[in-house]
Amino acid sequence: MLRRNFINSIAVGSSIAALPNEKFLQSNPKNNFNLNYAPHFGMFKNSAGKNLIDQLNFMADEGFTAFEDNNLKKRNISDQEKMASTMAKRNIKMGVFVAHTIHWKEANLASGKKEKRNQFLKEIEESVEVAKRINAKWMTVVPGHRDLRLNISYQQTNVIDSLKYACDILEPHGLVMVLEPLNFRDHPGLFLTESPQAYEICKAVNSKSCKILFDIYHQQIQEGNLIPNIDSCWDEISYFQIGDNPGRKEPTTGEINYKNIFKFIHEKGFTGILGMEHGNALPGKNGEIKLIEAYKKVDNF
Repeated sequence: MLRRNFINSIAVGSSIAALPNEKFLQSNPKNNFNLNYAPHFGMFKNSAGKNLIDQLNFMADEGFTAFEDNNLKKRNISDQEKMASTMAKRNIKMGVFVAHTIHWKEANLASGKKEKRNQFLKEIEESVEVAKRINAKWMTVVPGHRDLRLNISYQQTNVIDSLKYACDILEPHGLVMVLEPLNFRDHPGLFLTESPQAYEICKAVNSKSCKILFDIYHQQIQEGNLIPNIDSCWDEISYFQIGDNPGRKEPTTGEINYKNIFKFIHEKGFTGILGMEHGNALPGKNGEIKLIEAYKKVDNF
């Protein structure tokens, strides 16, 4: 056999041999979690490298079936399209992205001012296009700061009215904005802080496009009583986020009994996404391995 033909036969054989291994890896991830936990970019950068697509593939290889990206709207269209393509190939569900500019220090939707409402609705319309491009269903909405010059009932009415207008935009596309109550310690002065308040607002808006993002970290600080509050809000919850307290790192690093909470959520039949909106307790690759081990531990029920 000529040397050229011999080398070519080896090359072809090697490429064919590699294909089943690649498919085996994609269909047989290292872990099989009960729930759709969603990491974010940067969480596994030491193991996967800085490239965004490599990070998505690493998540899929480890068994994570979802992904979230608060900064998605800020990424260029090319990156969004590459992300969407990779997630489709690896069967990763897209979680939340932030739908609008959050007003941390001044009243926004609570104020009832038309110019602020119109800007919010404009950003919701822009988010529809992003959601279509990335095959997303959920987007995070935070109503902003309280209006200290208005009675709380007027503020709530203003927020509900704005959300109803937003639902008019989202409903035809089957998209859902999830309202996120945030805690008083990390974000003082915000209008939406507790799960019963979010529940009341969602009932008033009365739309499949307006639901609750129950952030377990925030609600442990704000109100505690986690499992009973999750149960009471259940029919309006569309998304969860995770973080232990204190520290806002992965489960098992703080006081929250995540194993019991995840077991409860799983037994309720939740098939949505739980965003891993927290940092890593330890640095480097070792910290990333420890994080995955923590999820394996609390998911073991």
